[in-house]
Amino acid sequence: MSNGTQSLDRAAELLSLVVRAEEPISYTKIVSQTGLARSTASRLLQGLERNGLLERDRDGAFRGGALFAHYANKYDRTEALVAAAQPSLDRLADATGETVNLAVARGDTVVQVAQIDSSFMIGASNWVGIDVPPHCSALGKAMYAFGALPLPKRELERRTPTTITDPDEFKAELELVRERGFAITRGELEEGLDGIAAPVVGVDGHPLAALGVSGPAFRIEESLHSIGDLLVAESEQLTRLLARRIRKETRP
Repeated sequence: MSNGTQSLDRAAELLSLVVRAEEPISYTKIVSQTGLARSTASRLLQGLERNGLLERDRDGAFRGGALFAHYANKYDRTEALVAAAQPSLDRLADATGETVNLAVARGDTVVQVAQIDSSFMIGASNWVGIDVPPHCSALGKAMYAFGALPLPKRELERRTPTTITDPDEFKAELELVRERGFAITRGELEEGLDGIAAPVVGVDGHPLAALGVSGPAFRIEESLHSIGDLLVAESEQLTRLLARRIRKETRP
């Protein structure tokens, strides 16, 4: 076993011991339970503490660090967002019969966190958890256009003949998205698959998420703009709902 792998395994063992403990655990007890040399345990604990994985209480005992709280809080917010958006997702599904998605930006990509399947036998796939290049999805374009994702500066991946790959052409496309309030893709991810999406904006004006509808072109290509208007109306309603909840939570 290489020294790097061994150190990683030892750090993971320390982290697991502390996080699984029912109460903060002392340095002495950590050394005793792991059998590590005191110098090794000290070095590993300091590294875990520097990176937010562990922290010490007022008595110097170790417990899970702020990074765990940040991670849990992020996913708690996502669950709350999905719950708040469910009525909008249901109305969009009823109105269109097509696949409806809710997505959030994470880093430089878009993650789809909720979906209602199409009521038709021929419909879009289940996209939840699927890694989709954001530049060729309507949800991704909506996020790019309203500032939730950093703009691409290099040539983009071509997935179909209609995928926009040139960064300047893509920026021009995002201008159109901002003008009409929703994004459209026409066979840019998969040939024959069209999509529409609109951003859900937070109280600070920054996009929290995007609502989207997708389906086969033969069924929705004539309705892209009317579906887009419907998405904008639902996203604005969801934006107002979330703003009211935030004001209620922060009210003294």
